[in-house]
Amino acid sequence: MRLLPRLGLLLLLPGCAGLPVPDWADPSSLWQTLWEAPPPEAEADAPQPGFAPPPDGAPALGLTWQGRRALARLVQQNGENRLWRSAGGLVVATDGARVVATAGLREWIAGSRLDGPDPLDEPLAIPARPVGLRRQIDLMRNSRKPDEMRFGLSLTCRVSAGPAGAALLIREGCRGGGHSFTNRYWADPATGGIYRSEQWVGEAGMMLLEVVTPPSS
Repeated sequence: MRLLPRLGLLLLLPGCAGLPVPDWADPSSLWQTLWEAPPPEAEADAPQPGFAPPPDGAPALGLTWQGRRALARLVQQNGENRLWRSAGGLVVATDGARVVATAGLREWIAGSRLDGPDPLDEPLAIPARPVGLRRQIDLMRNSRKPDEMRFGLSLTCRVSAGPAGAALLIREGCRGGGHSFTNRYWADPATGGIYRSEQWVGEAGMMLLEVVTPPSS
């Protein structure tokens, strides 16, 4: 099983032993960033016709959810693990192209686990015929109350890929725990680099992520 950060739980219980520690260069700064995400919900940045890169050329993601938009800048990176934060306080943690944790929404993704390797690590190897994937997600309310946490939401997913115009489109259809959704990832068919995705982030539904300025590898 591939373990991805259970950020919300670590945030609430930083002194508890036996919990998985995220693979970040400085976990204390990660917890601080998440703790500062404002309840009850992060404010969206001012509406704009398109996401302009930051003037300093810093890596950035364009985020769109529930009719809201925000530009999130890279604030921490350790390999493929990255932490992004918008000016309004929305925080998104990614492992490669996959969203593994959020903060600043009414419901947060506190952690994510995969049973086996992530197909998104090798997009060009994903077959056209769907293959199975099992995933677990931990959810929590922005009140951070332990009795409002939901751990181990079990999802059964089917992943496939195929051409879509000039892109390779990866579809990840998931069901479980009363939820049904399809994540989509757009990749360069030559390199496999994923530059756009639409992913389920809990109560807020689907979030569109667009690479505005790519991070360094």
